[in-house]
Amino acid sequence: MRTDTGQVFRLEDYQPSDYLIPETQLTFKLSPDTTRVRAELTVERAADTSEGTPLILNGDGLTLESLAIDGKQVESDAFSSDSEKLTISRLPRGTRFRLTIDTLIAPAANQALMGLYLSNGVYCTQCEAEGFRRITYFLDRPDVLSVYTTRIEAPGALRCLLSNGNRQEFGELDGGMHYAIWHDPHPKPSYLFALVAGDLGSIEDQFVTASGRAVELGIYVERGKENQSRYAMDALKRSMAWDEDVFGREYDLDVFNIVAVSDFNIGAMENKGLNIFNDKYVLADEETATDADFANIEAIIAHEYFHNWTGNRITCRDWFQLCLKEGLTVYRDHEFTADQRSRAVARIAQVRTLRAHQFPEDQGPLAHPVRPRRYREINNFYTATVYEKGSEIVRMIRTVLGHDLFRKGMDLYFERHDGQAVTIEDFLKVFEDVSGQDLGQFSLWYHQAGTPNVTVTASHDAVSEELILEIEQSSPPTPSESRKRLMHIPLAFGLVGPDGKDMSYRSATGATVENGVMHLKKRRHVVKFSGIANRPVISLNRGFSAPVMMTLEMNVEDRVFLARNDNDPYGRWQAFVSLVTEELISAFRQIRGGKQPQFNGQVSAIAGHIAENELLEPAFRALTLTLPGEADIAREIGTNIDPDAICAARVEFARFVVNGHRAAFQALYGGLATDAPFTPDAAGAGRRALRNAILDYLALLPGGDTLAYGHFTRATNMTDRAAALTVLAHRHPQSEHSIRALQEFESRFGGSPLVMDKWFMIQASVPERETADRVRKLMRHPAFSIANPNRVRALAGTFFSANQTGFHSPDGEGYQLYVDTVLAVEQRNPQVAARLATALRSWRSLEPKRQIKAREALLTISARPGLSADVRDIVDRTLG
Repeated sequence: MRTDTGQVFRLEDYQPSDYLIPETQLTFKLSPDTTRVRAELTVERAADTSEGTPLILNGDGLTLESLAIDGKQVESDAFSSDSEKLTISRLPRGTRFRLTIDTLIAPAANQALMGLYLSNGVYCTQCEAEGFRRITYFLDRPDVLSVYTTRIEAPGALRCLLSNGNRQEFGELDGGMHYAIWHDPHPKPSYLFALVAGDLGSIEDQFVTASGRAVELGIYVERGKENQSRYAMDALKRSMAWDEDVFGREYDLDVFNIVAVSDFNIGAMENKGLNIFNDKYVLADEETATDADFANIEAIIAHEYFHNWTGNRITCRDWFQLCLKEGLTVYRDHEFTADQRSRAVARIAQVRTLRAHQFPEDQGPLAHPVRPRRYREINNFYTATVYEKGSEIVRMIRTVLGHDLFRKGMDLYFERHDGQAVTIEDFLKVFEDVSGQDLGQFSLWYHQAGTPNVTVTASHDAVSEELILEIEQSSPPTPSESRKRLMHIPLAFGLVGPDGKDMSYRSATGATVENGVMHLKKRRHVVKFSGIANRPVISLNRGFSAPVMMTLEMNVEDRVFLARNDNDPYGRWQAFVSLVTEELISAFRQIRGGKQPQFNGQVSAIAGHIAENELLEPAFRALTLTLPGEADIAREIGTNIDPDAICAARVEFARFVVNGHRAAFQALYGGLATDAPFTPDAAGAGRRALRNAILDYLALLPGGDTLAYGHFTRATNMTDRAAALTVLAHRHPQSEHSIRALQEFESRFGGSPLVMDKWFMIQASVPERETADRVRKLMRHPAFSIANPNRVRALAGTFFSANQTGFHSPDGEGYQLYVDTVLAVEQRNPQVAARLATALRSWRSLEPKRQIKAREALLTISARPGLSADVRDIVDRTLG
């Protein structure tokens, strides 16, 4: 475990590598405790590298067995090595030589799950960002591209031997061993190397590309679970066809394999030709997976496949450019989801995710630009800012240029940079070249941290038939950035008339206005629309065209109007959410003041209107009726946060709504019941989502626990079963029905780890102060393992990040559990521990007594001797 924390890596210090490795041949002789790795590297001296320059290779925890150059052992005085670095100071003359390195590693002892490790009898790798150096000494950086040939030797019981590229050869060896040789003809960085060996089951299929090539597809899973991978295979084939249709990208190898493993630090990894997945994002059927699980599998399968071009064929020059592959690929998987399901619902879900995870990041001590300028631990920069905000920047490029120029720019990007390691500047340049536009100001979205604020005031003059919008932009200071520059903000808008239709206008001055988008580039714009006879209701930031915080002076009546009539689904949703948020903040303040909260009946009426409006998609209605979360409300309040009061405000408002629409909600709930067979498509998922959203409201009425328990016992799929169990546990945690349902769920699914993760999550998110003690007890449950990232995320991660009331209990028990868990996990897996540690990033927004206890928890972790670099980085930045 690395504990060094002193080195800060800076973008400005980037230098090309002195040496290149155009060819890499690897031989693995697999053994749990002593795997032998031979790396035969063709090394080239870069053109401007002098002959006396030493070759310095990265390592991490390696044991060097032997070292040879061009077949001759390197003399001991010509090199130095330790577990983390190999320096060869005396090299042959000439520009190219052959370096052979033999190392020993112990996969069974690798609990960090980086490099080569053993998981439930399966050998598996994870090399991004810097895991390959745990396999052999190498130039472990993304701008060193190499063609890999991999030979795997293993006992015959490990029937599947897989690596990158196409399989060239396989056969038997003496002593019950066998081997396979894989070759990937496409140069790639070391972080994309992959190896899997195990006794796995599989399903096979075939995809025929647009040019007529047959690609063999395989998904490898734990034996007995093959049928649970069929939806993943379907999603893969749809992803391949979509990428051809929408981006013109065809797959480039003869095979494409996916392997699902149960011990994995992240969601999935896009290794060239051999994607490795957390089994959570592959395995699914109606008995064990929810609609959300199916949707996640579809999206993540697509995301990793799309990396074949945006990440693999074209990779990033250095880790500061991480958003170049991740943000761009998230945009692509978002578009895929929108085309496969409901574009409106997908967009709103994306915005909810961004606001829940990225906005707090931008507003707290962990804020950083989409392209960071410095880091201490790169694993801590796989963040919502890089992924989600990075995606929004790509979406804005499309908004600024339009669909056709955006596609031309992407085509030029693939043509110009195929086989290269590139930068954000390279990416933006292709769009400048196809459009003739200067994107210099727009590029600040990549370079500047923080969420811009846009404030708008409107006035209408009936005599002159003129609408005037006064618009200002500003950006608050963030760590290391006190002064902000002005952004190019593309703000989509509509002027909604009394009939609910968008009004036309004669002209617009004061800003560039094109195709329903205002381009804000100055601190202040006064935009005047002429030819507006009647006062419109203004719908701003339609489709969430820019990731900004909007402030528009708008009365309740106008927001009610938009919530009922805006033809932009996001605008309609946002109008309702703003009304609900205002109600919840008001209730929070009334509760803090010791008063019973009072609510606006107009807002409840809109909720009823949306619920019953059959012209709206069921999934949209369900999403709109789902109240903003406690963390969302806390973010809007800003300071002096009391999570208990926020939780109480949400419950009281939901009760107010259901009491006002009891009969309608009961009728809707009954009418949505169906005996139709389960299908995971968008239509079926939407109906279930709406019915379960209504159940959550009805559970607040007398007898609600009986209704929810009946829903639980009659459920024919995991979506309905888990939803009912959540309602019981959260709305009626002490009821006999809730206790019985939890026991029945455990009895039925105790042998299924992924389903038990849902059981852990539901209990960890119960919004009451006693939940910290419940979580401690569950950590002793036989189904829980602190060594498994999925179990840790399901139980501890859910409690810390998704249970504001329980985690921030005023007695400090949640914080003590946080300290104990982060430090315990850190001893095995610093990367997972660092993710857990981010749960206190917003501690300064809490009310003073909770602030004190939260700070003490962070200081306790910081004081631990030998703290890993991963956790040290997060805690130090959080403390500021």
